[in-house]
Amino acid sequence: MGSKITGFGAYLPPQRLTNSRLEQLVETNDEWIVQRTGIRERRIAAGEGTASLAVKAARAALADAGKEPGELDLIIAATVTPDCFTPSLACMVQAELGAGRAAAFDISAACSGFVYALDIADSFLAAGKFQTVLILGAETLSRIIDYSDRSTCILFGDGAGAAVVEASAENGVPATYLWADGTQGGVLRAQALPLGEDPLGVRAPQSIASRAVAMAGGEVLRFSLSEAPRAMDEVLRRAGITIDEIDWIVPHQANKRIISGIIRRYHLPEEKVYVNIDRFGNTSSATIPICLAEMRENGLLQKGQRLLLVGFGGGLTAAAAIIEI
Repeated sequence: MGSKITGFGAYLPPQRLTNSRLEQLVETNDEWIVQRTGIRERRIAAGEGTASLAVKAARAALADAGKEPGELDLIIAATVTPDCFTPSLACMVQAELGAGRAAAFDISAACSGFVYALDIADSFLAAGKFQTVLILGAETLSRIIDYSDRSTCILFGDGAGAAVVEASAENGVPATYLWADGTQGGVLRAQALPLGEDPLGVRAPQSIASRAVAMAGGEVLRFSLSEAPRAMDEVLRRAGITIDEIDWIVPHQANKRIISGIIRRYHLPEEKVYVNIDRFGNTSSATIPICLAEMRENGLLQKGQRLLLVGFGGGLTAAAAIIEI
């Protein structure tokens, strides 16, 4: 028994944060941002939490798969920006969808999160424990961004993507690869709770600066340019195929320079690599499923195609998967 992705969905909040607007908030300009990141605008969830975005993406994926919420056996949500510590994002989505028979839990693997979730779903399905799984990547990163820090505020946006994965006689996920290096975790960090010497004492509220994303950009870039290709090479080896047998590369949308590095490394035609970072920025765990949903909507996914998904980022983590449509 194998698994196959049967539905894709995404939701992007309507509010756009353009580079010209950022010019009013921090010392930067459109040319500088585009040259270094490839980003022209990103979406901001004004008045919506992560669960709201995730539910809308989930409904779109269920509709694409022709499934009802009551048919779900499991919901896995990947996020670093949940609305609550508990209940989990997955449980909140389960309740809102009315998917009462589904188990539900969250994972935290940052920008590799969707691929991690896919690997977990595939393992459960291959073991025969479930028949239908909903996987999500959803983020409201704008809530943990310091908009006075130009090194980070230009990069991140909000959004959600989802996929329905079903048990199948076809092997629609022929290979996956997961990896992490926690020793480098400090180069991309966002503090969840304040650290205090007296747990019974009264703590002052955290400022945004103390819990915002902090990043050593150069080190993250070096990690990504090294580990993304390594993850790709390993998943291709496990699948027993070459890069030439892949129809689409769908990379995490972190930075156009990283994507360009992947293109050069494998001598790929640009039209074989899906890119939407210019419109949505970096939405962490949501970037890959948003890409997949857009590709489905635009008629780019055809039966029999092979896709290579590759995620990399906070943790630090890297992950890759090959899927067959």
